[in-house]
Amino acid sequence: MGDCDKIGMLIIYNPAAGQRRRQRLNRALAWLDRHGCTHAVAETTHPGHAAALARTAAAAGATLVVAAGGDGTIAEVAAGLDGSGAAMGVLPLGTANVFAWELGIPIRPEAAAALLATGRTACVHPGVARFGDGSVRLFVQMLGAGFDAAVVEALDLGLKRRFGRGAYVWGAMRQLRRYGFPPLRVVFADGAVAARSVIVTKGRFYAGRHLLAPAAAMARPSFQVALFPGAGPLATAAYGAALPLNLLPHMPGVVLRRADWVRIEGDGVAVQADGDPAGRLPVEVATAAAPLRVVLGTGLGERLLAAA
Repeated sequence: MGDCDKIGMLIIYNPAAGQRRRQRLNRALAWLDRHGCTHAVAETTHPGHAAALARTAAAAGATLVVAAGGDGTIAEVAAGLDGSGAAMGVLPLGTANVFAWELGIPIRPEAAAALLATGRTACVHPGVARFGDGSVRLFVQMLGAGFDAAVVEALDLGLKRRFGRGAYVWGAMRQLRRYGFPPLRVVFADGAVAARSVIVTKGRFYAGRHLLAPAAAMARPSFQVALFPGAGPLATAAYGAALPLNLLPHMPGVVLRRADWVRIEGDGVAVQADGDPAGRLPVEVATAAAPLRVVLGTGLGERLLAAA
């Protein structure tokens, strides 16, 4: 990247995210100010605004556009930068911060801010989802269809702001009693298989720093597809218990497949992308036409650079 005074930096932030996130943002901004990093902050006012702000900034010549928020905000900013020459930075202020963990970006605001001035960049390959109604959605980390999407769709945003990950646990417990686990048809280039839930992931982690797809690498244009055959509360509860132990990839019946394209079919089943409701099946998933340049952290980020 380079010296702070050479960076045209726009930081995009959702002010509705809550006071605690605002305090974390202020710590990052204070670090940038102390080190002479020129920046501007743009606050979003409605869904899709982050993408529009990023698109306008890139067209105006910004060299670095920063998503200050969670995975949903990051995905919006990435969509706005799609096809542009601007790089994306991340100040992780979200609940799970999966994308930040994936790229080795520190959660502490001051350390994340320091990367914006001194971090290296590399290209990652987002995914793109095309729905049966004609809508298109870019995602940076993962897309899910089935149980996890039903949890996201029904999530109380007020509870999420107050309790963070606890809101997802509560939502999952409620859905275990309500969800019908309809069958899904997952079509690959070489044939179709059945599942009850599906997660298409660009990275290794899910719901935080929990291992889902050990072979995934964002520097590659392909993705991993996790197929979950179990239907009903008991099987789903077992998957949930295995997740924090990093045992989910090894659960009986769980299949991981590498793919460049996949189609998921199911009668009106919910879909989530990067932790936000995205639509309903059917959906086709492929790699976005253009890679995205991102500021990386150390450790995981350096390994991503080596794989690029």
